[in-house]
Amino acid sequence: MSDPQVWTDVDDYFTTHLAPGDAALTAALRDSAAAGLPPIAVTAPQGKLLHLLATVQGARTVLEIGTLGGYSTIWLARALPADGRLTSLEFSPHHAEVATRNLARAGLDKLVEVRVGPALESLPALAEENPPPFDLVFIDADKANNPHYLDWALKLTRPGSLIVLDNVVRGGRVADPGSAEPDVVGTRAAVELVGAHPRLDGTAVQTVGGKGYDGFLLARVLD
Repeated sequence: MSDPQVWTDVDDYFTTHLAPGDAALTAALRDSAAAGLPPIAVTAPQGKLLHLLATVQGARTVLEIGTLGGYSTIWLARALPADGRLTSLEFSPHHAEVATRNLARAGLDKLVEVRVGPALESLPALAEENPPPFDLVFIDADKANNPHYLDWALKLTRPGSLIVLDNVVRGGRVADPGSAEPDVVGTRAAVELVGAHPRLDGTAVQTVGGKGYDGFLLARVLD
């Protein structure tokens, strides 16, 4: 069935039974909307998936590229142990300010650091600090730079780490080799990089739901 309303209804059903919101998550979405942030955060079932991936991974360190209002950050950070660490990179100072408030209200400000600035400047600065390898990387930023973010994810992870790349379907446009749109070009380059890279083993899954037709790529870092 291809009715988007049905997709939304099913998402709502799954959310009610499998990923119910709480005060901090609900407030993060509410305050992000009130601050004028675009309504592009992951859905609750997608946030729960990120949480489960981090939990199954036994993640102690997470890197997020693209914070927005911190909704996905909350899901990920809640999977970490008390001595875990999540570093989130956000281009917009306004978005970062909203996210920082949302994370503090969720009681996660001691686990999460939000760094402001272009990610392609923040990533080399982070690498210079020689942090422990990240166990999971979630990439959800400007799609034109997806292959560059993947390159940095490889430099900052270890064998066995997971990389999740969001929004890879682009409404189906990812399958159009003639598209010159930057988001499609960047996403296709990232998908093809994963498929050809000797240190990555990945797949992509198409999804439908409250945010429409989309999907994500999941890759494991190899020896």
